[in-house]
Amino acid sequence: MNSAVVDVIIPAFNERESVGKVLGDIDKNLVREIIVVDNQSTDDTGINAMAAGATVLKEPKRGYGSACLKGITYVKSKPIPPDIVVFLDSDYSDHPEEMIHVIAPIVNNDYDMVIGSRALGNRERGSMTPQQLFGNLLATRLLKIIYRARFTDLGPFRAIKWKSLIALGMQDQTYGWTVEMQVKAAKQKLKCTEVPVSYRRRIGISKVSGTVKGTVLAGYKIITTIFKYA
Repeated sequence: MNSAVVDVIIPAFNERESVGKVLGDIDKNLVREIIVVDNQSTDDTGINAMAAGATVLKEPKRGYGSACLKGITYVKSKPIPPDIVVFLDSDYSDHPEEMIHVIAPIVNNDYDMVIGSRALGNRERGSMTPQQLFGNLLATRLLKIIYRARFTDLGPFRAIKWKSLIALGMQDQTYGWTVEMQVKAAKQKLKCTEVPVSYRRRIGISKVSGTVKGTVLAGYKIITTIFKYA
């Protein structure tokens, strides 16, 4: 898989200020196509993403998982499937230029899935709220206890073999998307690893950790998803 075909899926909701920066930092020699899924934005997110060279899809049903599933459905329709799919956020908190390090374990060592771990990498002060840090710690501890899965983060920046992704049968349409992927990967005994990634303060206010409601709902969904598949 030395010349792996890589497609990128980026869910986006009202990220007009940041989506162009994210796309600008992706190494275009590394990827075949960048798919931005506009999750019913009320601003120019879709227009800005298209101007920056992305394929833009519209997903009217709000939800992080809904947007990711839309991207997967689109990729399924391609005559030649990718070898690897990369997911990352559109708020510019991730460092897209580190994608080469995220896919490297798949390309070089035949891993099935790689999580970009913010816990292992350089994290800008204030880039994650205390509730995010606590939630990640609790969730990864539960994953270890229940599924014997050794993760340090539920980070959104991740890469997975296309065949492995399809075999997972992803379903969650909201906040449980990332942890569902890790739970199912553990249950299917996929070969998984983590690499350190950098993380910075996002552009704009988070729709999840930036509100009390979003934080509570996300935390509840993550915990219930972990126990759902036990």
